[in-house]
Amino acid sequence: MKFAKLSARDEAAAYDAAQAVVETHRRLARFLEVGQTLDRIDQFVALTLSRLRCRSCFLGYKVNGTPPFPSHACLSVNHCVVHGTHDYYKKPIKSGDVVKIDIGVYRDGWVGDAAWTYVFGEPTEEVRRLCEVGKESLRRGIAELQPGQPLINWARTVQDYVEGECGLHLVRGLGGHGYGRKLHAPPHVANTVPTTAAEWPDAHTTCAPGMLLALEPMIAIGTSQAAQSRGAWPVFIADGSQSVHYEHDVLITADGPRVLTEGLDDLPDVIG
Repeated sequence: MKFAKLSARDEAAAYDAAQAVVETHRRLARFLEVGQTLDRIDQFVALTLSRLRCRSCFLGYKVNGTPPFPSHACLSVNHCVVHGTHDYYKKPIKSGDVVKIDIGVYRDGWVGDAAWTYVFGEPTEEVRRLCEVGKESLRRGIAELQPGQPLINWARTVQDYVEGECGLHLVRGLGGHGYGRKLHAPPHVANTVPTTAAEWPDAHTTCAPGMLLALEPMIAIGTSQAAQSRGAWPVFIADGSQSVHYEHDVLITADGPRVLTEGLDDLPDVIG
């Protein structure tokens, strides 16, 4: 699998797209409050993207026989871990809810794609720990993505930490991906070490300058198993336990991984 080194102009454009996602999250964090609906949040994302000269790369997206994705952002509440739509959950957000918001944009021909988890009201110790583990797993995993090193190093590090050290569960069947001018491109980046070569064919793909990766651990308290209704987008944790989702855009350079979505880690976890 070969990756062309990005020109300085292309690298700047990819960075700008990633930073448009960060700025959307930044404005969203100031907007969010208890009592809002997912529909209202999605409308705010749409308006913000327009003001930033972007458009959603999720709206209308099709995959695996599902209908076109109907929302500007993925909005996933509590045991819904990813791909929640603005209309799957109609109740107002209440104190204690954990909402994962994944935002993807097209800006000047390049994609930016990053998710953050927001806790409404004071989190329990269990939820606080879940959030901290999610962010730390992302940090540790990214550090392993050095030029010439295989992608499986990411999965080993993330899995050893989340499941081995912390006793939590990475959701099977979900993972990160390459991107660039398209939302999804090779390679697939699993969050867990495969048990067979067929399970993750890209596991031993080596990191190379020019590779753009959207990296995203999805973590649950009770199980690694997900559940999804046929023909529907939202993905749920099978046992109904709480979940988090964090995602950064990363460019592999000759000097190591560069986080294009820098600034996300400064966002608040708790919406008061």
